[in-house]
Amino acid sequence: MGVMDFFKKGVREMMIARPDEAKAQVVWKHPDPTIPMKSQLTVEADEKAVFFKDGKVVATLDAGRHTLDSANLPFLSNLVDSFTGGNVFIAEVFFVNVREQAGIKFGGRIGNVEDPKSGIPVETMVHGEFSFRVTQPDVLITGLVGMGRVSDGVSPWMKEQVLKVIRDRIAELLVKNKWPLLDVTSGAYTEEIERDVLAGLGEHVKSYGLAIARLGNFVIDIDESDAANLKKLYTDAAYLRTVGGVGNYQQFAAGKAMMGAGEGMAKGGGAGGEGNSMLGGAGLAVGMGMAQMMAGAAQRPASGGGTTAVGVVCPGCGANVAAGKFCSGCGKELKPVVAASAYCAGCGAALVAETKFCAQCGKKRDG
Repeated sequence: MGVMDFFKKGVREMMIARPDEAKAQVVWKHPDPTIPMKSQLTVEADEKAVFFKDGKVVATLDAGRHTLDSANLPFLSNLVDSFTGGNVFIAEVFFVNVREQAGIKFGGRIGNVEDPKSGIPVETMVHGEFSFRVTQPDVLITGLVGMGRVSDGVSPWMKEQVLKVIRDRIAELLVKNKWPLLDVTSGAYTEEIERDVLAGLGEHVKSYGLAIARLGNFVIDIDESDAANLKKLYTDAAYLRTVGGVGNYQQFAAGKAMMGAGEGMAKGGGAGGEGNSMLGGAGLAVGMGMAQMMAGAAQRPASGGGTTAVGVVCPGCGANVAAGKFCSGCGKELKPVVAASAYCAGCGAALVAETKFCAQCGKKRDG
């Protein structure tokens, strides 16, 4: 090694600072624990230098250029290596960036969340940006990063924590407040959700010497097909409620499911033939009839002032009434109805033998 090379090496050893290629890392560890006395330690304006000895924090230096000499930095006297005659001290030096780390993107599934308005589970997602900063550099190193030679694993870890807390908090808020999902995805509750998520995140990361500064571009979303189904369900149910069809969205959704089952039977498994056609027609009628019976029962007052569940069809007046010995509408004795004898040509509702008119649409029975 030439004199010039030796001189350059010695100068490098005397200059302790974070290299340019490591500027973006939240935590960077100086690779050599053996540091010559009188070395120049440069701490940038947006970082702090933390000294460790035997895994314990010795001191933290703020921004500036520091001459590493026990005369002006007394804590160094505890780090001096006696075998070198006091010319070298042994310490692990970490540089920790304390500025706000902004524009960190996150995103992922919240999971299947039940829409409180319809009772239907919907796949829900969230994405956005957040920023964080280090509030206690020594706590971050001892509590999360560790004493090894590290690359920057803080930001990826923060992404995971943000998504975890957001997933838990949003699901809890939707259930507790019964917010319709379409209102949530429209942004109507974004401010409330952000405030709650920030509070939850703050408590979660505080013990690691970190703080969440802010959330940005915060969006809760659902699949386009799910959104379209919910909009149609809301619209249909609102119309039927207006005309006295169903009592609530859950009943309407159940009715839609029954009608879907009937339509599936109507397809007859894709096979042709007269038998399948007849079975399909009956299946569709059963599905529609069950949905209509439930819709009618949802609006009919019961003796206790509430609404009745689906009961039986009165053979006298054709009304859908609660099960019992006598019809609450006309007083005629009720007989158990095991199966429909026919289906209404107008609306497809189930008809019993004694019925002259359809209880759902009023059409006169054929035959």
